[in-house]
Amino acid sequence: MVAQTINAFNLPDRLLAKNDAALIGADEEHFAAVSATLEQTILDLEARLRDVRLAPGGIGQEAMDRDLDAHRLQARLRMFRRFSMDLCLGRMIVEGESEPRYIGRFGLTDAAGRRLLMDWRAPAAGPFFSATHANPMGLSSRRRYRWVGGRVSDYWDEVFAGDTGENRAALDDQSAFIASLGTSRSPRMRDVLSTIQADQDEIIRAGSSGALIVDGGPGTGKTVVALHRAAYLLYSDPRLGEGRGGVLFVGPHQPYISYISDVLPSLGEEGVQTCTVRDLVAEGQDAVEEFDSRVAHLKSSLNPTTVIEAAVEYYEEPPHNRMLVETDEGDVLVTPDDWADAFDAVEPGLGHNDGREQAWTELLEILASKLGDGDDHVRAALTQNIQLRRTFNRAWPVLDPAGVVGDLFSVPAYLQLCAPWLTREERELLRRDDARAWTLSDLPLLDAARQRIGDHEESRRRRQRDAVTAAERGRMADVIDVLIAADDDGEGLVTMLRGSDVQNSLDDESVLPELVQDRLAGPFAHVIVDEAQELTDAQWNMLLRRCPSRSFTIVGDRAQSRHGFTESWQERMSRVGITNDSQKSLTVNYRTPEEIMVEAEPVIRAELPDANVPTSIRRSGIEVEHGVTSELSTILEGWLAHHDEGTACVIGHPSFTGSDRVRSLTPELVKGLEFDLVVLIDPHTFGAGIEGAVDRYVAMTRATEKLVVLTSE
Repeated sequence: MVAQTINAFNLPDRLLAKNDAALIGADEEHFAAVSATLEQTILDLEARLRDVRLAPGGIGQEAMDRDLDAHRLQARLRMFRRFSMDLCLGRMIVEGESEPRYIGRFGLTDAAGRRLLMDWRAPAAGPFFSATHANPMGLSSRRRYRWVGGRVSDYWDEVFAGDTGENRAALDDQSAFIASLGTSRSPRMRDVLSTIQADQDEIIRAGSSGALIVDGGPGTGKTVVALHRAAYLLYSDPRLGEGRGGVLFVGPHQPYISYISDVLPSLGEEGVQTCTVRDLVAEGQDAVEEFDSRVAHLKSSLNPTTVIEAAVEYYEEPPHNRMLVETDEGDVLVTPDDWADAFDAVEPGLGHNDGREQAWTELLEILASKLGDGDDHVRAALTQNIQLRRTFNRAWPVLDPAGVVGDLFSVPAYLQLCAPWLTREERELLRRDDARAWTLSDLPLLDAARQRIGDHEESRRRRQRDAVTAAERGRMADVIDVLIAADDDGEGLVTMLRGSDVQNSLDDESVLPELVQDRLAGPFAHVIVDEAQELTDAQWNMLLRRCPSRSFTIVGDRAQSRHGFTESWQERMSRVGITNDSQKSLTVNYRTPEEIMVEAEPVIRAELPDANVPTSIRRSGIEVEHGVTSELSTILEGWLAHHDEGTACVIGHPSFTGSDRVRSLTPELVKGLEFDLVVLIDPHTFGAGIEGAVDRYVAMTRATEKLVVLTSE
């Protein structure tokens, strides 16, 4: 393929010295080849997708494979269409090599097999992010690009060893990174892949075995590390890929999930499930904060697994009396031992509702054998016995997980049975009139109940599918009997219809009730948790149930825990059941200017003298501004008038109405976010003690440029 001449560079007049053909000529040619190859790749993928869509649909596994192929091709097309030449992050020259290695968001090879871009996650690309002057890792130079509108608006070179012959107009080791820190923020997290720093890259590329704890204060890039680590692990670790569990990414709140939503797709990964803890349970969407802190503390002290196990066992009690079952096939005596044997036959670990079907099937087998004939007619006769079915339904009823949890808070005797260690006063404190007035503190119990019981609606749909399938197969069996009877000798091709494979292929899945898959149920091969310092032990249990391998990336800051975090990370993790862990620390604040940290640091140290307060890497030249709340409108109007881009946030003013560029959030909902301008309203009202100090500290450190603190007159 012959690369056509294009103009990839669009440097402003002030960078005239960098617009030298000797500096950028080779890049121009390379980017032209990238553009041409990308265009041809997209055409090839579109053609393959058309072929797949035009292919016969098929049935069963064939249809599933076709749909999967189409899905994969669509995902690759979206990835390739997302970028043009700006696929390239930068280039590096390795000592002893004449040609630079270009680093891309994903790998790209032309028709002749020449590698145009190396995937940023490839081991050979590591030095591009990790090389320093103290440890150049074999590099002689590195170049980073800034892309705006699909063209290079600036670039920076670093020289590590020897004379590269580069014009010194482009040499400015830290400009690429420092310039990126000062750019305006947007409602979505900006792309920072090309400026990943060495301390962050080391953590991103760490292995996935066990749990990795990443501790870092505000602005250290914890979220950057967490997101890029998700993309890196999916690329580098085949144990986490498609069909093997995948990766779950858990954030602190919905504004955070919206803020980061564009990052993973920009890294070529669309399969990572992202959510908050409340998203893990259906009831979490409408759940509210617990009004009484005593109730919240009491619920967090409950072990959800223990309580729910006792709650379910109450509904799995085999009858203790004998009963005579009369059927057209004969009478049979059902003894307590028969009931116990049927109940004990349920597979360990099977959910209550699914186990119920297994216990019923086993009971029918036991009774059918007593009648001396185990054929389908005997089982059908037993099934039609109303007395037997009613007795079984009372002994092992279908349960609704939410109903079981609701009963715990509305029926004191039931709670006493399931949590006998609670005092009468504690049981009364947990009691409420509306059993299903869900709070966030209820979610771990609801999750444990759904895990132990199963989704009763899903169980109902599965029973319907089984009944419809049985009826369909019965109808097809009658048709097959007619076809075989019409055959002259009862042999030959038509008798093949008796084969199970053929009968399965005759099932009409279009008439079956659809099974709804819970995409957050797991199990997942790896779970990444951001702002992990806020999770309670019960919430950790929700995540542990979804990650049996205990492969976690745990990202947080003990000093930003609203309810205090006096333990070490290892102590906390060990208590919740994660013992195979290691810890990394981030200590450089890349986001918050020094002027703001000077005022924020004393706020947190007043309550936590040993807080891990990071060191700011830059100054903005803008001091923290103080004023009165009546100035709010003037401040925002003035900022908007002088800033065509960027975002602002007013924190602590519930009645303030935000806009596209000016958000209004509570201190709890700004964790993980960043804004050019932050205006704090009456921060002294955020509360006393550790909770108030953390809220003020977190709110102050969201600003990347300017912080304004306003108090009521």
